[in-house]
Amino acid sequence: MAREFSRTSRIGEVIMRELAQMIQQEISDPRVGMVTVSHVNVTSDLKYAKVYVTKLDNVESEQDIDECLQGLSHAAGFLRRGIAKRVELRNIPELRFFYDKSLEHGFHMDELIAKANIGLADEE
Repeated sequence: MAREFSRTSRIGEVIMRELAQMIQQEISDPRVGMVTVSHVNVTSDLKYAKVYVTKLDNVESEQDIDECLQGLSHAAGFLRRGIAKRVELRNIPELRFFYDKSLEHGFHMDELIAKANIGLADEE
């Protein structure tokens, strides 16, 4: 039975915190823009980390998301070295970036709920 707070989840939390700070303060690539780290999944062997990011400024198309992910992938080595300096681990996981659409999905669901509530108010 897996423990509630496993080592991989704790390492994921630390990496998420450090990455969020590094991306905001140390990355100057214009492709990245305003990005926040929403979640980090670390594999059990600590070789890879899936980093889920959300773009906070206007996302106009899939191309904007792809450019952002390319910018982050280009800076992955720099970010990995920065994590190595800040966190004491024998092996620093290789960073792989993915776009997290849960924020957009949440906004869409809020719109649908608001429309449904307006429809209910009109019926009364």
